[in-house]
Order: sequence, then structure tokens, then C-alpha cells
Amino acid sequence: MRQKLVRLVGGVAIAALALGGAAACKSDSASNEAGGDGCGSKIAFFGALTGPNAALGINMNNGVKLALDQYNKENADCQVTLVPLDSQGNPEQAPGLAQQAIDDAQILGVVGPAFSGESEAANPLFSEAGLVHVTPSATRPSLADQGWKTFVRTVGNDLSQGPAAANYIKNVLKAEKVFVVDDQSAYGAGLADEVKKVLGAAVVGSDKVQGDGKQSDFSATVTQVKSSGATAIYYGGYYAEAGLIRKQLTAAGVTATLVAGDGVNDPSYITGAGAAAAEGDVLTCPCMPASETGGTFAEDFKALHGSEPGTYSDTAYDAANILLQGIKAGNTDRAKLLEFARGYTGQGVAANYKFTENGDLAPEAVRVWAYVVKDGKIVPDQEIPKS
Repeated sequence: MRQKLVRLVGGVAIAALALGGAAACKSDSASNEAGGDGCGSKIAFFGALTGPNAALGINMNNGVKLALDQYNKENADCQVTLVPLDSQGNPEQAPGLAQQAIDDAQILGVVGPAFSGESEAANPLFSEAGLVHVTPSATRPSLADQGWKTFVRTVGNDLSQGPAAANYIKNVLKAEKVFVVDDQSAYGAGLADEVKKVLGAAVVGSDKVQGDGKQSDFSATVTQVKSSGATAIYYGGYYAEAGLIRKQLTAAGVTATLVAGDGVNDPSYITGAGAAAAEGDVLTCPCMPASETGGTFAEDFKALHGSEPGTYSDTAYDAANILLQGIKAGNTDRAKLLEFARGYTGQGVAANYKFTENGDLAPEAVRVWAYVVKDGKIVPDQEIPKS
């Protein structure tokens, strides 16, 4: 069964939620149990809030916070609270955090896990427990192929982002020699593989490095890139290592454009590389610029947090709102909220949502953008054609 529920976009009501005459609920005690009227229930954010890639997780958590802030102001008698689960982006911590969420009966749904590696470790537990998890950012395609009935993804996977990045390298940068590097993570290696498939013989070399702050000297990789004569480098991984690689490439006289995916699409990349070294580099993302998001999302985000939305702030906001709309509509136990989320259709700030049977965002809703580092800032360049 697919349920259609018109949603609120960026705090501006498109239409009121249909509640079927349900009475307003009250939350006078912290002892309310999930499965009643929904008052006192919780949703969790699962992602890196500390550690080498925390900026990406903080972007998303702030999007979730905005959704909760708006919801609780509109439902003062029936509050929902947020539980932060800081994974540090480390798959080894993921099972314990998943179990923590499962054991708290008031947690009805999870926004996350944020990264693909931690998703692979946590999602089997969520599936067994029947706890819906809506990831705004974990893009490894195989996550949707594991039979996890609790999995939902509000962002396009790497089968869209990888080819789009490769097409940008080929058609916009017109690079005939490309060197590909990845950090061996579920996310980084998977994305790099998709790029290689499209570029084919244009890939003149490849290398693997260590992520998660385990490597800081990339001289061996730099030497290989320099000797390959590549005019473009593709990096599959996260911004901490990407920044150091770019810095060391530039120091060695390598001027090739670095292209990377959404895991690098954060100002922290420029901080790590240095503005001069990062100038002109290209970062892709199956996410839109803040200026392209719907409603008053960008303005509301800045008003609450004092900063512009970051990568996946919008998809995390939408993921949280799917869960919150389900709770408000009376889906106040895990089984009902899972059914609601998997069958959800509706307009969000980042996409017009509809999900496939395996929980993936429907292909027609996916959009991939290229961003360019210019004058020390990441600015939108263009939406990349799907083919």
C-alpha cells in the first residue's frame, strides 16, 4: 500500500496533514511509551558528529534539528525528541549504536546511518528489529540489495553519481588521461569503481589509500599520478584525506583537476587542501544547492543555526520530516511507521519523493550536481545530465 501525504515544505504549509479527527495528544510525563499517541516518542540521528569526517554528519544533524524544531513548535502538546547517535563514521561502532536505538522503545525511526560502511554494519540489526532507518547520504548501491525491509534512502545512489562524475570529466573537463584513487571504504571504492566503468581506457592508473585518519603521507600516490601524465584525478573517499592529497599533489607540481564525490563536498576540503591548491577542483553530489531547495528551507536553516545548509542538510531534513509526518498521522509504533515511510510519496525540499520496492529513491527523482571550488568557496556549477 502506498500512502500519499502532502507535506510541509521549509515551514510553509502546502496543505494541512489529514489526521482523521484524531484528538490532540499531551505529553505530561517522560514515561510515555511508543505505540500510544506518539507523544514523548523519539527519532534518532545516526552519523559522525565527531571524528575526521564530522562536518558531514553535523550538516545532516542540523537538518534533522530544524525539522524537529518546526514540528515541536507546531505540536506544542505532543513533543518528539531527537537522540544523537555519534558513530564517528566508524563501522566498528555501528552495531553497538544500532542496538542502543533498538533497545529504546520510544525510538520509532532513525535518520541514518549517514555513511555506507556503518550502514552495512548497522542495517542488519535494524532490519531484524523492524526499526525503520532513512538514510540521507549513504550512497553505496548494494545497500538496497540486501533484503533489508527497513531501509529507505532519500538520495540517489552511486549508480547515478559515479557515471555523472565520469561524464563531467569526459564532456566538461575533456580529460583524456584520468588517475583514480579511493580510500578502500564501502563508499569510496564503490564510487571509484562506477567512475572507472564509464571512463574505461581513459583511466591511466589507479591507487588505494587508507581513510579514517589512518594515513597522512600520500607521496607514493602523488608520484604515480605525476608519472601518469593525468590531467584529471578522481578520488573516492572523504574530505579529510582528499584535502591532504590535493595539498601534496600541488606541492609536487601536479596541476591536474581533482574531482571527487559528495564525501568531499564540504568546506573542510578547502581547509585541508588550502584555497589556492583546491581552486578549480570539482565536487559532485546527488544533492541540490541551497538556492534550489524548496520553500523557505535555506532561510529557516540559517535562522536556526546561523549558517548556510551544508551537504545533505536538505535530504536529512526531508528524512526527518517523513518520520515526523508518519508519527503525526498516527503511525505511533515501529511497524506502522515503517509501512508509512516505505510507502511515502510527497514533495520535500530536496526532491519529489517516491521509493522503489527495495527502499531506493525512484530514479526519476534523482538529480546530480557538480560544484566547483572558486575563490575559496564551493559554488554550484551545473546539474549534470543523466546521460
